Amino acid sequence: MQLDKILAISGRQGLYEMKAETRGGILAISLVDGKRITTSINNQISILSEIQVYCIGKEIPLEEVLKKLLKKESGKIASIKPKASAADLKAYFSDLVEQYDEDRVYSSDIKKIIQWYNILVTNKIITLEKTSPKPPTKSKEEPKKNNNKDTSKSIKNPKT
Repeated sequence: MQLDKILAISGRQGLYEMKAETRGGILAISLVDGKRITTSINNQISILSEIQVYCIGKEIPLEEVLKKLLKKESGKIASIKPKASAADLKAYFSDLVEQYDEDRVYSSDIKKIIQWYNILVTNKIITLEKTSPKPPTKSKEEPKKNNNKDTSKSIKNPKT
């Protein structure tokens, strides 16, 4: 999961992919509609890889929550709608994240996480990791064949 260049910008809907840094801010592309935007340093910009979710006694990275959500939904869009009732959102999130701090994680935060998850899945930024079977290892090494053939080329000196 590569969330280092995915941004959430306050006052703007959706997520953005950072393309370049400028003197006055950041150049980004919307993951929702593909439009290019420039934002100043004055805007609050959050990088998804740095966001934490409050749990009782600790904080867990958003990336872990997204991985759990991805596994629960089998790599598909979330089964719960972000506009569901607050009680439904909290029940869904409590099944997903054990012991999250209900006093500090609001239903609006859960709604935002589900919206972000749906955007990331739609754009194939996060996907289920396919477990590929490992090739069988050979128990005995085959001896290397030595044909004793001289593969070097002889160079003839031209007559002068």
